[in-house]
Amino acid sequence: MSAQTTLAPNEVAPPSRSAVSTLARRLAASPEAGVIIACVVVFVAIAANAETYTAVGNLQVMGRDLSQVGILAIGEALVILTGGIDLSVGALAGLAGILAGWMNVNEGLPAPLAILLTLVITACVGLWHGVMVTRLNVPPFVITLVTYTVAQGTALAITSGSPINNLDPMFSNLSQYYLGEIPVPALFFVGAAAVAWFVLERTYVGRQIYAVGGNKEAARLAGIPTARRITSTYVASAALAGLVGILVIGRMNVADPSVGAGWELTAIAAAVVGGMSLSGGEGRIAGIAAGAILLEFITNGLLALKVSPYDQQVVQGAVLGVAILLDRARARYFGRSRS
Repeated sequence: MSAQTTLAPNEVAPPSRSAVSTLARRLAASPEAGVIIACVVVFVAIAANAETYTAVGNLQVMGRDLSQVGILAIGEALVILTGGIDLSVGALAGLAGILAGWMNVNEGLPAPLAILLTLVITACVGLWHGVMVTRLNVPPFVITLVTYTVAQGTALAITSGSPINNLDPMFSNLSQYYLGEIPVPALFFVGAAAVAWFVLERTYVGRQIYAVGGNKEAARLAGIPTARRITSTYVASAALAGLVGILVIGRMNVADPSVGAGWELTAIAAAVVGGMSLSGGEGRIAGIAAGAILLEFITNGLLALKVSPYDQQVVQGAVLGVAILLDRARARYFGRSRS
């Protein structure tokens, strides 16, 4: 007769090895879990070697910086989900700041009206991108690269290369105020992430966007309005870029035409690190937000560790490369190819 193990009335059975292994496998199969764990590891590692890293003032700086990278990354991710790309977000953010400042200072428009018109203009640029991509089949890379060039040139043409000063205090109020100890721009990032998560995860529109990115032709045959879904992502991306431009001039208290250069690459990097597939149809907002946070942790951490500016881009590029390699290995091991 075999002996049987009995548990005391208040004793809880330990989890079985199969349950633990199943949980571990699910976590490893999730790109979001990997980047979230990376955020924790990087934060703890840098905080242990830099005393100022966890100071309230530095955390608030990271919150403001995160709002710029994170909001752009969310807009970029929406476009990438459909299988497209938006190379104009950085330049468009810079132009948005110039337009808002110019309308407020040179044309005398009230700050709220200047902000509203700026967001409308940037949204119209996104609409133009969507129409060109869906109606004329212009490659997204090409049309957004055109906008990138035009936006940079327009910002310089409007200002003749000189910053716009004497902005309405409302701009700085948006960027420099706090809710408790939390900077307001960080709340804009949280709000944008929450709205994007709700649309993608809890609405038919979000499911249709995933379907379009996964297989555009199959989505069309299923009756999904593919052109409208693709266009809506470009409109959202451009409008979010406009919001970033407005937040930046409020933070600097000046509209500078040189702002925005290279931000589109950071936004794309945050999306890729966060588990977004460049072929479309795969990725979640939680991962994108975590990817933006990870890049900000690294960028600010390198400054806190006093790493040479000449080495910072090398380190950032290396981290991005490692993240992509690990994600490819994870996808291949678990049979979820991104190719």
